Amino acid sequence: MKITFMGAGSTVFARNVIGDCLCTEALRDSVFALYDIDGERLEESRVILEAIRAAKGGYGKIECYLGVEQRKDALRGATFVINAIQVGGYDPCTIIDFESPKKYGLRQTIADTLGIGGIMRALRTIPVMADFAADMREVCPDALILNYTNPMAMLTGYMQRYTGIQAVGLCHSVQVCSECLLGELGMQDKLEGRKELIAGINHMAWLLEIRDKNGVDLYPEIKSRIDEKLNDPTYLNKVRLEYIKHFGYYCTESSEHNAEYNMFYIKSKYPELIERYNIPLDEYPRRCINQAASWKEEYQNMLENGVKEHERSHEYASYIMESIVTNKPYQIGGNVLNTGGLISNLPQEACVEVPCLVNGQGIHPCRVGALPVQCAAMNMTNINVQLLTIEAARTLKREHIYQAAMLDPHTGSELDIDTIKKMVDELIDAHGDYLPKYHQ
Repeated sequence: MKITFMGAGSTVFARNVIGDCLCTEALRDSVFALYDIDGERLEESRVILEAIRAAKGGYGKIECYLGVEQRKDALRGATFVINAIQVGGYDPCTIIDFESPKKYGLRQTIADTLGIGGIMRALRTIPVMADFAADMREVCPDALILNYTNPMAMLTGYMQRYTGIQAVGLCHSVQVCSECLLGELGMQDKLEGRKELIAGINHMAWLLEIRDKNGVDLYPEIKSRIDEKLNDPTYLNKVRLEYIKHFGYYCTESSEHNAEYNMFYIKSKYPELIERYNIPLDEYPRRCINQAASWKEEYQNMLENGVKEHERSHEYASYIMESIVTNKPYQIGGNVLNTGGLISNLPQEACVEVPCLVNGQGIHPCRVGALPVQCAAMNMTNINVQLLTIEAARTLKREHIYQAAMLDPHTGSELDIDTIKKMVDELIDAHGDYLPKYHQ
């Protein structure tokens, strides 16, 4: 069996996902094809993974493929394809996504999922993933692509609607959502045996139900504890608790992410909100720098010591592949097309995050029904942007980029239409060849 990792220089993901496979009996004898366009980072990943492979008994084989000319060979004959690319990287594209909007008074925290940063990231990534899909149709048409790249709903939704390739989007926030909530509220004793239901969209899926091992609803106790945290000036996860207070439910992704998915918290007119809610503006650029430094340190330590231990992580990818190969059922929270109204009060063309059963026949999304109306309404403010961005990528019409930015909750609440259009034009020019040519 062949497992291909696209963007293998995405160091931590490559280490975790391929490392997990090497910890899994059903997967460890695979050929692991590592693909990237950055030779230095590809080599670093190879060295780390070879060390993990040796520590795990020397099973399998690692192959490296560098550059666009070797991409098709990397994909040829693959059973599974993992995608973790970042088109344009930190420099120049992430810097552009943050710095250009600042000229217009628009501040961001992460800018990888929604907002003007998420829109631009999708527009430069979709053409590359479309090229992947074209190659896959030729050399591994039955392969399943497991997408980890953000903006998750836009990229996975495009792949599912327009490429004919089997795809599922994976995010690690689902499986740690309730654990994070209960842990922070001092309810660790309720973790074991808990039952939960999570559904919505990526980075804004809702913890709709959470019960203890005896079936007791935990939300009343949760709600009784949130004011203490909200009144703590040092607490960092306030936005998600605010969601419980005002919308009734906790959501999957962190507060620094969700602070920019709505019109409530990052407001130039009310700068005091930044301090009140501990919102880390420009967090993602800092994170990129710190992660790069941390990886270099880890790589150097491995070179000096020559051993790299790895324990299987909570990432879904290896469990999905194991389930399909062995026909052992497994449940995930997956990003899939809302075909047939899995969530009945969201559009069928939206990419939704719902429980999915995995077995030897593949991935089977579960029908959830209707979300609480206020949760669906919040999701729709994001889905509007996602669908328009996908339409812009499909049609190459600049007007759809304008419309996506105009309807983005944070952007639209801060800037007028003329300013939004001017900012979009500047971003398109700044990204240059990382974007296709858009027409009016």
